Amino acid sequence: MANVFAYQSSQVDWCEDNFQFSEKVAEFYNMISNVSFFISAPIMMYLLHPYAQKRNKAVYLIWIMVMLVGCFSAYYHMTLSYFGQLLDELSILWVLAIAYMLWFPKRHLKFIKSRCTDQRIIHLAFATVAWWFIAISCWLSDRLLCAFWRQINFYYLHSFWHVLINMAVVHGATLFAYFDAFYEIPETNPEVKYWPENWRYLSVPYLAIKMKDPLQKSC
Repeated sequence: MANVFAYQSSQVDWCEDNFQFSEKVAEFYNMISNVSFFISAPIMMYLLHPYAQKRNKAVYLIWIMVMLVGCFSAYYHMTLSYFGQLLDELSILWVLAIAYMLWFPKRHLKFIKSRCTDQRIIHLAFATVAWWFIAISCWLSDRLLCAFWRQINFYYLHSFWHVLINMAVVHGATLFAYFDAFYEIPETNPEVKYWPENWRYLSVPYLAIKMKDPLQKSC
């Protein structure tokens, strides 16, 4: 039983060289890149506070679990232990389970059939898909093309995956929160905004809600 806690007891070893900077840290860059989860989660909890108060405070659970994902992932990449791998994978499943509990299948993805004309929502949907695609590409490339990346001394794609999948979760959660608010709390007028407002490509989306103008229509 003790072996599951041992360093490098996991059968999965990522492309990054092990123990480059410390004998206590197996994959330094893969570990340190998890700091992005601890930055984004508190920011999103604050930005989505009005939505959570109006709709469901369980929204906070997603971002608490996102921080746990960062914590467990950092531990996993520090030790490459089998126990750390289990914690990492289970915490991701918990995030998905909570998201399912909050947003599915009440409307059975009705928004897919609707014709949304709000350009901000269309842009957010495309951005969400793009972040997921780039993140998954980095994950796969690190696993499948490691020999190539080692030849050019560039083996950091899994650390990029952490940052990119974090942005994908932020965008995806905002998108689903928007449709949830639009269909489930019709007295509000959900609007996607970005913070910081002037940082076009580095800002994060969030959901702003207010009392709805009965004459205003959206998607």
